Amino acid sequence: MNNIPSKDKFHDVVKHSLQKEGWTITAHPLYLEVGGVDMYVDLAAEQVIAAERDGRQIAVEIKSFIGPSEIEDLKNALGQFILYRTVMLNTEPDRELYLAIRQVTFLELFEEPIGKLLIESEHIQLIVFNPLAEEIIRWIP
Repeated sequence: MNNIPSKDKFHDVVKHSLQKEGWTITAHPLYLEVGGVDMYVDLAAEQVIAAERDGRQIAVEIKSFIGPSEIEDLKNALGQFILYRTVMLNTEPDRELYLAIRQVTFLELFEEPIGKLLIESEHIQLIVFNPLAEEIIRWIP
């Protein structure tokens, strides 16, 4: 494991938001490897669900969307999400991948036709968070 990327600007905010909801952070970052290629998803978390014996496991890729172009940020985030999800189907099949975005990004991009289309066609799972309150506003789906 080398070349661990730097944390996203909102890494700690999302981490604290998940912990507030009862999630246990099990890795940050979550290391993935396929064919000698190293990849790192920002967070891994688990939450024990009372109705089940096995806990639910998720991985969270955090994206700030603060670059000069939201569409460029979207292309990069979507590509990374699909790459990680594909690798995780083989290496972490019990873990669900989520893309964590700020509430303002959700409203400005994912509530628009392009965002809705991508959520539906690419089956993107989102965690929408409020960075000031350090809380999760919405889980999609």
